[in-house]
Amino acid sequence: MAITGVKRDIELLERVPAEAGDQITVLDISLKSNAKALQRLLNRGVACDYFDHHQTGDIPNHPRLRTFLDMSSQMCTSLIVDRHLQGRYRAWAVVAAFGDNLVAAALQAAQTLDMSRLELAQLHDLGNCMNYNAYGDSVEDLHYAPTDLYEAICPYENPLEFIIEEPVFAVLKSAHREDLERAQDLQPQWSQEDKAAIFVLPDEAWSRRINGVWANALAQQSAHRAHAVLVTTGQTFRVSVRAPLINPHGAYAVCAQFAGGGGRESAAGINALPVSEWSSFVKAFSKAYG
Repeated sequence: MAITGVKRDIELLERVPAEAGDQITVLDISLKSNAKALQRLLNRGVACDYFDHHQTGDIPNHPRLRTFLDMSSQMCTSLIVDRHLQGRYRAWAVVAAFGDNLVAAALQAAQTLDMSRLELAQLHDLGNCMNYNAYGDSVEDLHYAPTDLYEAICPYENPLEFIIEEPVFAVLKSAHREDLERAQDLQPQWSQEDKAAIFVLPDEAWSRRINGVWANALAQQSAHRAHAVLVTTGQTFRVSVRAPLINPHGAYAVCAQFAGGGGRESAAGINALPVSEWSSFVKAFSKAYG
């Protein structure tokens, strides 16, 4: 059984129906956000392997819990799993690292793979498209439900075979390009020279799909600049923050100042920032990066 959801749907352990004697594997959701549910499962007799790169909070000391945690700015969950599996599915780890905007880390991991520049570029595209499909307020915003995408991927040990044989990649690549083109002409709502910029997207499905991926693209285009991409959702904003690639720190500290904020040093977000707190967010963002 796989339990998953959209990118910001992270309190997944609340949904796990495991009982005494069961084994669960947790991937890429904050331990801090799932601490109470995790403790209940452990007390119930469930064993857990926990892989993640987000802020952890207090880590339970329990004989049925094994943690594989690394909050380094150039680390993502796929690379933590790759380290644990000793490179068994490294090509997929590289795909996921590309999708997490960790291009240098992805290329470093790929050094052990016998791949051409064209093949690595294909993995980069696939990672971006898979990450793109994770963003949205609900599964209805996405082109593929996460569980359906997972099931489509599972038969393929080699992501290059997946790209060739499954229509999923072509669908996502075309949709990703169309949504990205909608965002390209937007100007910053607030900026401070070349140090920091805030963009605001409208309350539309394409905005909810593209906000995180576009934030990654902005970071790649202007490595010295911090970026925040806000999506209007009624009386709140959905926020994605990216620290400058040349100094990938501070994103978590900015977002953690607001209710529903979290993430990691290089990339973080706020689930629902009240419109009334716009000025406070600008002040916090400017203080960190301006």
